[in-house]
Amino acid sequence: MTYGLGMLVEEGLVMIADTRTNAGVDDISTYRKLHLVASGADRLLVAATAGNLSVTQMILATLAEGLPPAEEGGPPRRLSEATSMFRAAQMVGEAMLAARHQVSAGLTAQGISTGVSLLLGGRIGCERLRLYLFYEAGNFIECQRDKPFLQIGDIKYGKPILDRSLRYDMPANEAVKLGLISFDSTMRSNLSVGRPLDLIVMPADAAAPVVSRRIEARDAYFDDLSMRWSMLLDEVRATIPSPPFMPD
Repeated sequence: MTYGLGMLVEEGLVMIADTRTNAGVDDISTYRKLHLVASGADRLLVAATAGNLSVTQMILATLAEGLPPAEEGGPPRRLSEATSMFRAAQMVGEAMLAARHQVSAGLTAQGISTGVSLLLGGRIGCERLRLYLFYEAGNFIECQRDKPFLQIGDIKYGKPILDRSLRYDMPANEAVKLGLISFDSTMRSNLSVGRPLDLIVMPADAAAPVVSRRIEARDAYFDDLSMRWSMLLDEVRATIPSPPFMPD
């Protein structure tokens, strides 16, 4: 299991993914799940993946090598040549469907889950930043302002804090903070999600620098954030009146 999060706020796009893989209680390792899938002077596209590793690797390899040409004898279709984020999303969905057909039959026969999900975020040309969530069939939805985040993997532990607090007009640094709290909550309740975490922040201003960081198992800021969040939750709980139906 894994956890991947994309947050699209007014100041920019934030994407975070953990790196833990779990093939059983005695086989826990790390694997990067936040991937740069296209970059250039006019584009930056990042994908976060969750689910069966062989299927997600097939998807990424297909996108890197290029999809079958639109016309016989033509060049492969690559994300580096997509004319818009929507066209890029269509290509990712096509790669997911192709990978599922190639890999899933043999694995399903062995009783191995082949389910995958994916987030794609970034910009092409003068477009605004966009964020998409892909389901295993290759269909996708786009992130909207009224709910400025999308999740993949084990979403249930980190979702409540985002539902309560994340707003489109929230500053990007506050969104990063909230995203890390969401990961801290998830890791507290699910041992199959863990550090290192990979994070990227793309500002809405295309001329501003992109922030990319790996949060290691011993990261001073994350450790402090986790400690403060636990402490403040306990303090706030103590200020809430006791239920009136309970005896003193």
